[in-house]
Amino acid sequence: MQAYVYKSLRKQDTYVYLRKRDDFAILPEPVRAPLGDLVFVLEFTLSPERRLARAEAAVVMANLQSQGFHLQFPPTQPDPMVDG
Repeated sequence: MQAYVYKSLRKQDTYVYLRKRDDFAILPEPVRAPLGDLVFVLEFTLSPERRLARAEAAVVMANLQSQGFHLQFPPTQPDPMVDG
């Protein structure tokens, strides 16, 4: 599965993973608005065994498959996509 990662310019250390490149329409407005501008930073192949710095690959894959996106928050904030 391809994953496309974007950095929020408004929220420090907050990233959005998308299943389709530049598919910002998939993001609900209450999620999209606080992030401000998003800048593309990385494209990679995501697999269950892939190690990610601050996320579990299986969780990211599940969110991409079910919602089309995954949010990665700074480590000091609870992640509502995992902890909620």
